[in-house]
Amino acid sequence: MIRNLAQGIRAFTSNVFLVDGETTALVDAGANFDVVPKVRETTDSLDAVYLTHTHPDHIENVDAVRGAFDVQTWGYDTGNLAVDRRIDDGERVQIGDDVFEAVHTPGHKDDHLCFFSRESGVCFAGDLVFANGGFGRTDLPEGDRGALVESIDRLREVVGDDLTELHAGHGPSVTTRPSEDLELAAKAARTR
Repeated sequence: MIRNLAQGIRAFTSNVFLVDGETTALVDAGANFDVVPKVRETTDSLDAVYLTHTHPDHIENVDAVRGAFDVQTWGYDTGNLAVDRRIDDGERVQIGDDVFEAVHTPGHKDDHLCFFSRESGVCFAGDLVFANGGFGRTDLPEGDRGALVESIDRLREVVGDDLTELHAGHGPSVTTRPSEDLELAAKAARTR
């Protein structure tokens, strides 16, 4: 089961997805709220934290989560103190009961990853794309519109016709025809 622990939080934060199963994990850690009690409402232990990227709104709670659950964080940029273990492009990781492919998708930030499970059709898209055709900012350091467009196209290629759920770093998840939202984001990123 996938739960957004940041749902209803009225502070600037990313979504924080708790995925339970064989490997109980968080996808992103959030910021500006105490995520530890939210995790404890569901489980007493975590096996891993996977980071889509290292912007502060996605990693501020990493130290608290590490301290409470003695867990390692995984991400692309091991030069960032929030990342304990590197995930390479194309590497496969267990999140919940499914195996997810890490897809390096720079453009919003150089270390950005999406995670996609072909078996379940679930994608954790971080800040690459959002519901209703939204896409990540490129006006922050390391932002690059051309790279973002290429990354969206790459994600579209990776997921193909298998996408059933899109869980974004901000805003609602898309569980009905998520490929349409991904297509809209690809078009919008080229024209805005």
